[in-house]
Amino acid sequence: MPFLNSSAIKRAEYDAQSMRLQLWFPDGGPYSFCRVPVQVYQGLLNASSKGSYYNTYIRDRYQC
Repeated sequence: MPFLNSSAIKRAEYDAQSMRLQLWFPDGGPYSFCRVPVQVYQGLLNASSKGSYYNTYIRDRYQC
C-alpha cells in the first residue's frame, strides 16, 4: 500500500484481481473506485501531480 508524496492523496491501494482502487485523502478514506484499469493506477503512482491526475483520470469515472 503505497503512501504517496502528495498533498492531495495520502495513500493508494490497488487490487488487480477485483480492479478496485482505494484512496485515502487528507480528510479521510478509504474511498473506493471500481473497474479501474491497472494502467490508471500506475499512472497515478507515476504522476508528478497526484491531485491533477486524480481529477483528470479517476474522479467521477469509476464509481462503485
